[in-house]
Amino acid sequence: MEKFILLEDTRQQNHKHTIKHKWFAENGIEIRRTKLYVGDYTLPTNQSICIDTKKDCQELIGDICGKKHDTFREELIRAQEANIQLIILVENKGGQIGKTGIFNPTIHDLSELHSWKNPRLFIRRNGKQLYPTATRGITLQKACMTMERKYGCKFLFCTPEESGAEIVRLLNG
Repeated sequence: MEKFILLEDTRQQNHKHTIKHKWFAENGIEIRRTKLYVGDYTLPTNQSICIDTKKDCQELIGDICGKKHDTFREELIRAQEANIQLIILVENKGGQIGKTGIFNPTIHDLSELHSWKNPRLFIRRNGKQLYPTATRGITLQKACMTMERKYGCKFLFCTPEESGAEIVRLLNG
C-alpha cells in the first residue's frame, strides 16, 4: 500500500498539534512541512483543497472579528483567486465555562454556532463583567456565513480528537 503523505505549513506551530499529530502517526500518515500558499494542510498530489485549522472558536474570533481580520481575509482572497477550496476546520469541545455552571455545546456544524457562548462574557472582576461586548456565537455565525458566500470558503467543526481523521477525509474527497 502506498504511504499517505500530508503537507503541513511551516507556519503551523510545531508541538501545538499533538492530538492530530498522534493520530497521523498512529495511522501511518507522513507529515512533510513546507510553506503552503494558503491553509495549514494539503496533499502533495492535489493542492486544490486546503485545510486551515483553528484550535477553537476563540481563535476563529481573532481571525474574523479581531486584529487578524485583514490577514485572514487576504488568505481567503488568495485561495479564491487561485481556485483553491479553503476549508476552515474549527476544533472545539463543549464543556463548562470556568466555574460558572454554564456549559458550551460542542459545535458540529455552522448552523449550531449561534448557541456557542464566548467565555469572555463570563469573566468578572469585583462583580463587574469585564468584556460585555465580547463577540457572541450568533455574530460569529453570521460573519462565517458572509465569508462563505463572499469568498467561497467553508467553515466546518469537529472535536480536537476528530481533527486528524477529518483532515484526511476532507482532503481525500
